[in-house]
Amino acid sequence: MDWSYVAIAIALFFAMNIGASGTAASMGAAYGSGAVKSKLLAMILVAIAALLGAVLGGGEVVKTISGGIIPTNFLSIEVVVIILASATLTLFGANLLGIPLSTSEVTVGSIVGVGLAYQSLFVEHILVILFFWIVVPIAAFIGAYVAGRVISRVERRWPDLQKPGSKGERWLTSLLVLCGVYEAFSAGMNNVANAVGPLVGAGLMSTDSGVWLGGLAVAAGCLLLGGKVLETNGKKITSLSLLQGSAVSATGGTLVIVASLFGIPVPLTQATTCAILGVGTSERGFVLWQKGIIKQILMVWIVSPVSSLVVSFAFVHLFLRSDLYTLVVLVSVFVATLGFVGLIRLIRRENSSINDQGGGI
Repeated sequence: MDWSYVAIAIALFFAMNIGASGTAASMGAAYGSGAVKSKLLAMILVAIAALLGAVLGGGEVVKTISGGIIPTNFLSIEVVVIILASATLTLFGANLLGIPLSTSEVTVGSIVGVGLAYQSLFVEHILVILFFWIVVPIAAFIGAYVAGRVISRVERRWPDLQKPGSKGERWLTSLLVLCGVYEAFSAGMNNVANAVGPLVGAGLMSTDSGVWLGGLAVAAGCLLLGGKVLETNGKKITSLSLLQGSAVSATGGTLVIVASLFGIPVPLTQATTCAILGVGTSERGFVLWQKGIIKQILMVWIVSPVSSLVVSFAFVHLFLRSDLYTLVVLVSVFVATLGFVGLIRLIRRENSSINDQGGGI
């Protein structure tokens, strides 16, 4: 079997799913608010923007994914298949849970797992990536919070600004569509590297060929698979006003573009979600943080890179080294850790139930 074709096939499938889940969601606010009434038009706009983002600005992130985390001499075709398969399996598991997950986190986690297996990592580069993973969501929340406060004052000062059929409403509708396209551009700029970076590192294609091939696959994913995601995402955020939706897309898109210029793969999902939280907090206070879904998302954000790391590390020992002893130890520790976490959650749930019963007496 020629593993080159397997690696490319997995990468293209990965890229199409990136287009469906990540970039298609960029137009969710515009579609949900009715700014773009045609689902097909929304997906076409996102596909074009994502392709342009990949081709015009995706090269720096490709360099990081292809050789900035582990040395390129470890990126054999078999290792590339393991990296992409590990990332894809982790994303699939998250999709089953219905939780938005960052392709950047699972891809970096998979590469780090391989690096740990071969005991070779560029630790300084990884620390820089982790720093951006922390800073970008915080900056998105703060930026959107400030924007939300300003928007609240503007909407109180000019209550008819977004009145249906008014001139202001038409201008704001156009602004929201442009911000959605801008966010899709940033997604293509940053996320395409997750699929094609390992291929470039293994020498299967050049950076230029990679961003074109990956960009086309992401665009195809937007058009063929993005409709359902767009529908779901649009319905979830229809509570945002035109100005609030624009602020969310502009904040997340800007931060991701800045990170892309430095060649850092960052989680657009986290940036967008934290921007939505920032806008919501500015309007309704921190009561929004009490919702269980936010705690669940935060947990998955932490678990996702670790999970893909464990999967890729295990795959290296299973398929490339046939080291069953290390594999059994690793799986045992991983299962025991998950069991310990589950036990803690069960104890907390029982304690909470006891407290509730005690409070009712």
